[in-house]
Amino acid sequence: MQNENYKIILNLIMNITTRIKLSFMMFLEFFIWGAWFVTLGTFLNINLNATGLESANVFSTQSFGAIIAPFIIGLIADRYFNAEKILGVLHLLGAFLMYQMYSASNVSVFYPYVLAYMIAYMPTLALVNSVSFRQMDNPEKEFSSIRVWGTIGWIIAGLVISYLFHWDSGDSLKGGALKNTFLMAGIASLVLGLYSFILPKTPPIAREAGEKSSISEILGLDALKLLNKKDFLIFFISAILICIPLAFYYQNANPFLSDIGLPNPTGKMAIGQISEALFLLLLPVFFSRFGFKKTILFGMLAWAIRYALFAYGNANELSFMLIIGIALHGICYDFFFVSGQIYTDARAGEKYKSSAQGLVTLATYGVGMLIGFWVAGFITEYYKEAGVSNFWQSVWIVPASIAAVIFVLFLAFFKEGKKETSPL
Repeated sequence: MQNENYKIILNLIMNITTRIKLSFMMFLEFFIWGAWFVTLGTFLNINLNATGLESANVFSTQSFGAIIAPFIIGLIADRYFNAEKILGVLHLLGAFLMYQMYSASNVSVFYPYVLAYMIAYMPTLALVNSVSFRQMDNPEKEFSSIRVWGTIGWIIAGLVISYLFHWDSGDSLKGGALKNTFLMAGIASLVLGLYSFILPKTPPIAREAGEKSSISEILGLDALKLLNKKDFLIFFISAILICIPLAFYYQNANPFLSDIGLPNPTGKMAIGQISEALFLLLLPVFFSRFGFKKTILFGMLAWAIRYALFAYGNANELSFMLIIGIALHGICYDFFFVSGQIYTDARAGEKYKSSAQGLVTLATYGVGMLIGFWVAGFITEYYKEAGVSNFWQSVWIVPASIAAVIFVLFLAFFKEGKKETSPL
């Protein structure tokens, strides 16, 4: 009896230890991303004097990383090496690349390092999930309590930049202090790189089961058959198009808030991540009450409203409009992208579930964001060269209009079947 109790206590301690390890892994993974990516647009403008199109090229490296990531995960991680070891190697490489980005003096020097970094970093988003899932008996119930530490990490990074070091405002911003974000991210990447080697062992599933995946399965190309279904085709096209407004936010939000003089802009943008976590909890309620179509329409409408608030708000008496616009991030992201992942899973069927998710990810974060960053860069540069007096208002009206048009088209052409109304 004592031995049984001892085993139960030992297993409990091991489970708690594993959860702590996974939670810290998630915290560092997204702390690293939030530590430099949020302020990247402002850094490019202030420190490197980048043009709108040069900034677009830099941001597009995220899309190239998303496109290449399935090859790294599917052809290497799933077949030959433990996931935690690849995670460690990629983050150690990332630490070196971050230091090179910190040392870069112009965009031409900076670009190859950020491209290499994104190719190394984007696969780690899938690797941390793989390491987590393999340690869980019931991922559906257990994963959210681990993943939330990633959101906390992103929030903490923004708060550190704005309220601890004040790198993103006042004399610090003008003095080029934002370059320190890369040093901070690099140190965190070094820590996670070394830490990864003490994470629970996660050998390749394919090697254990003796299974092999084709390149078409890895990239989600087997799921192209789903595009024969009109409803999925309309959703698929809408998902690519809605990435254009999303790219405007990633590329221009922080430079906009900094330029108009909103205090501690990076810290305030963390409100968006808090909102994302809260609305993720509300998503099942919307699904069960309104169904997929209305839920995703809420997300599209939120994009249009957010950018209208950005267009007509200011850093003074109308600053509340900017804060509301930031807080809408939860609806914008969760109600479209997360609900879209759930819808894709429901429509794909058992045979194409993984392929369909890979296809949608490739189309959105790969192709969609690539188009979006280019459009955002072109519009920003166009209005800057035109010398319009209401520069930022003109910029934000464009994604607001695009989101409104996508909303109308989706409302008119998407027909929801009964079985897709509540996939949760």
